[in-house]
Amino acid sequence: MRLLRLSATGVMVIKRNPDETRERILQAAFEEIHHNGFRSASVDAILANTGLTKGALYHHFPNKAALGYAVVDEIIRRKIEEFWIKPIDREPNPLEGLRGVFNGFSPEEMHMACTTGCPLNNLAQEMSPIDEEFRERIAAVYRAWQAGLVSRLEQGKVEGYVREDVDCDHASTFLVAAIGGASGLAKNSQDPNILLACASGIRQFIDALRPVAVTVPLR
Repeated sequence: MRLLRLSATGVMVIKRNPDETRERILQAAFEEIHHNGFRSASVDAILANTGLTKGALYHHFPNKAALGYAVVDEIIRRKIEEFWIKPIDREPNPLEGLRGVFNGFSPEEMHMACTTGCPLNNLAQEMSPIDEEFRERIAAVYRAWQAGLVSRLEQGKVEGYVREDVDCDHASTFLVAAIGGASGLAKNSQDPNILLACASGIRQFIDALRPVAVTVPLR
């Protein structure tokens, strides 16, 4: 957002909101990294999509690596929370919340998953083996994702939605791994049917976490 004000001499001065400028840079960087990977991401393309100068970018981020780290810490982490944690938090039954996420893929999201993949999984594959700072930040996002699932599954256990014998930590680890693997397989095949098949298998696992209904035989 740009703020207009008059200087003491009566000249109109444009004053930028630094927080909004920073967010614009991060969003543009996220899109560039998601489509092209971090190492191939172009700073010039990021600037072209923001209308900013290199001076404005380097005012907020000293180098490309710092920009990439911030994308993981702020943008990707936020997207994981909004897509995978908050919808589950809104449902009393966490298993229904999880199922709802898998049932709610839009055609645009399906296309994106099969062409550009999961941004977190992409960076984990590309950067974790070669950049320790990236690896640690990506691991922190995965841990937060798993912790959010563990918390809801444990609560679901107390409320009777999840089987008492379920190891919620193991179940959450499997779910995160399965989602990441499904994303990678779908991106490689570029076939939405692969993604749908993986989603079906994950839903079956989710349903297996439910308490077994006790049936009383008729007399």
